Amino acid sequence: MSRRRYVARGVPGGYRIWDNKVRRWWGDLYELCPDELLNELNGEKNHEKLTELLKRHRAQKR
Repeated sequence: MSRRRYVARGVPGGYRIWDNKVRRWWGDLYELCPDELLNELNGEKNHEKLTELLKRHRAQKR
């Protein structure tokens, strides 16, 4: 099994997504762990699905 490129890391206030390839944070701070978003980023990377998931997770943040 290969190493996952995107992983969620707990930070004060919630979770951030860490990109192991470029070694920096990706996206916003999320209050809840974005498991579906991580699975899509590490899997198929379907643009429409990613957009929908990002909108849903941003809405939960407000």
